[in-house]
Amino acid sequence: MNSLNMFIAQILDIYMIIIVIRALLSWFAIQADSPFFGIYVFLIRITEPVLGWFRGQMRKIAPNMMFDISPIIVIVLLNIIKNLLLRA
Repeated sequence: MNSLNMFIAQILDIYMIIIVIRALLSWFAIQADSPFFGIYVFLIRITEPVLGWFRGQMRKIAPNMMFDISPIIVIVLLNIIKNLLLRA
């Protein structure tokens, strides 16, 4: 196993955890004066480029979908990429 592949796999693990935390925090109404607001904005900034793209693709495929499943899709795809990296 290549150490670069292991490093990238760890980065992907961290990114997946960040996506899960963002998804969990989205269930709560976080006000601007909350101590978690800055963290939530940071999480949105680093995950929205990926999640937003997948969300847009899902709207094209299923425009009437009631739930945003983009975090699930991204996590599954990142896991596939991570497993391919660790096998190389």
